[in-house]
Amino acid sequence: MREAYSLIRKDGAVGVDGKTSKDYERNLEENLQSLLGRFKDGSYRAPPARRVYIPKSNGELRALGIPTFERKVLERAMLMDPIYEQDFQPVSFGFRPNCSAHKALQALWNSIMREAAASSTLPQLSKSYLLL
Repeated sequence: MREAYSLIRKDGAVGVDGKTSKDYERNLEENLQSLLGRFKDGSYRAPPARRVYIPKSNGELRALGIPTFERKVLERAMLMDPIYEQDFQPVSFGFRPNCSAHKALQALWNSIMREAAASSTLPQLSKSYLLL
């Protein structure tokens, strides 16, 4: 966790909790141990990302989600340490190497089609399912 912390940009925007890297650093060891403990026992719940809008070149606004500093540390640690990979279910696609929203949708589609083929209900599938 300390290595993950050291790799995080310390001047990034703050999340919904308003904590900066300096705030987190005040009790660094305690914060990192608490984060790791909550992650391991399953009690960690990521807070929502702070939503900000930045202007695009065409005048529209682009939404950005800014996570809390603690969430950034945990995400970095998860990407660095393949030990946690064994804890994920095959249907977990978030913040994992070689996983993406596209792969999640493909897995969902494959599951729907497998279930439909197994139960011979492919002709009865709603058109809305097929328009994914």
